[in-house]
Amino acid sequence: MEIYETEEEQVEALKRWWKENSTSTIVGLAMGVIIILGWNYYQDHKKNQAAQASAIYDQLLKAEAENKKDAIDKLAERMQQQFKSTEYAVFSGLIQAKVKYQQGDAVAAKQILTTIAAGSNKELSNIAKIRLVRLMLDAGEYEQGLQVINEVDAKAASSYSSNYDELVGDLYVALDRLDEARTSYQNALRNGQPSPLLQFKIDDLTAQEKLESQK
Repeated sequence: MEIYETEEEQVEALKRWWKENSTSTIVGLAMGVIIILGWNYYQDHKKNQAAQASAIYDQLLKAEAENKKDAIDKLAERMQQQFKSTEYAVFSGLIQAKVKYQQGDAVAAKQILTTIAAGSNKELSNIAKIRLVRLMLDAGEYEQGLQVINEVDAKAASSYSSNYDELVGDLYVALDRLDEARTSYQNALRNGQPSPLLQFKIDDLTAQEKLESQK
């Protein structure tokens, strides 16, 4: 470190430093101000987007309660166009998929659920996958349903393992693979909450096998 004997030397040193560094200092200060202003603008914009998306979602829920299917479709499409980055868009998509399926448009419902299933929100992605597999089960697409579940990240889906196990059991029953179905149901019962319906499915398998053995 330099030691300056007099105030004049210190002033001269400061002048030299300013001459050498003034441009970078000014640029640095300007960039700092720009970053702060930009961050504040981003936060305000984000809050405004969320507020607008929330208002549209409230309208969509009201339309669903009143069974206004055309309004649901328009509001869900508007949400996707204007507020795609918000979670409200995903929730709206789940409602839209349900309505599409109720209207008999299973193809559109599957497309919406497939898009949500591929999203970054793990919770909503799993919900979409479970609903998608149920549609596949209803459509007789059993092997496709199993394939969707096989590709699920077990770690990311740990809180839904019981739901997936039960669905696998349903698919195996439909494929007449009863031993595998029982194993899946038992896994679902072990990993989830006690379920009278699940226990009924296991008991029903046992009853089917007894009938088969008596033939």
